[in-house]
Amino acid sequence: MPHLHMEYTANLPELNADVALIRLNNTLVASGQFAAEYDIKSRAVKVETFKVGTALAERAFVHVKLALLSGRSPAIKKQLSESLLAVVQELCEWPTGLEVQLAVEILDIDRESYSKVAINN
Repeated sequence: MPHLHMEYTANLPELNADVALIRLNNTLVASGQFAAEYDIKSRAVKVETFKVGTALAERAFVHVKLALLSGRSPAIKKQLSESLLAVVQELCEWPTGLEVQLAVEILDIDRESYSKVAINN
């Protein structure tokens, strides 16, 4: 725990997903909210087919979802959201003339029903 999902539109050629994930993971480690760095699982998905609104003008987005075991206070979740958003804002040179929407969403995973095992072969 946690699970971080980053979706970004294909019209952001300067966005390096590998760099983005390591920066986001480092931010989570620095928060002090997680027991070990190897507990953080992140992934990025480039969205090839998308629409933002109804305008004909091209737009783009980066949306980060952070799923956490339930029990953290609203203040901690807000702090995590804001720190991740700050990282996303600095990920790349955003294209000139293209509206890019950046968002971070914090989701609770029910602690009582979550199951996990690590297999070390």
